[in-house]
Amino acid sequence: MTGVPPRRRNVVWSSREGYMAEHPNVALLRKGYDAFANADMATLTELFADDIQWHQPGRNKLAGDRKGRDEVFANFLDLAQETAGTFKLEIHDILANDEHGTVLVRATGERNGKKLNANNVHTFHIKNGKVVEFWSFTSDMYAEDEFFGD
Repeated sequence: MTGVPPRRRNVVWSSREGYMAEHPNVALLRKGYDAFANADMATLTELFADDIQWHQPGRNKLAGDRKGRDEVFANFLDLAQETAGTFKLEIHDILANDEHGTVLVRATGERNGKKLNANNVHTFHIKNGKVVEFWSFTSDMYAEDEFFGD
């Protein structure tokens, strides 16, 4: 195979070998987003380390650092309650290697008559098949603070 390959999602390109399989951490992250969308806490428990660290930026009620699965899951419950279940993440792309993953997402939801529509970048540190740390970055922190503010 020569030249530039056609666009294919979530595959690795090698000019000598052609297309290769999706990286296992891409599959791990996709499984996690599917579990989040379906409130599948059993699967998220499998994917998150016991002592996971979670970093959510901003100056709003859902911002801050969380330590451990229990705190992260409590934050997910708060998110669902604050948005009456309307919060959704639409994956644009997933990139991953042996230690890190990055997911480009669009976050949407409704809360108290306000609508959220933000592009975010989620970055994960993955170790031994488990997410050990998460950072979120948003395209409009002011809008997210306004949306999640009191």
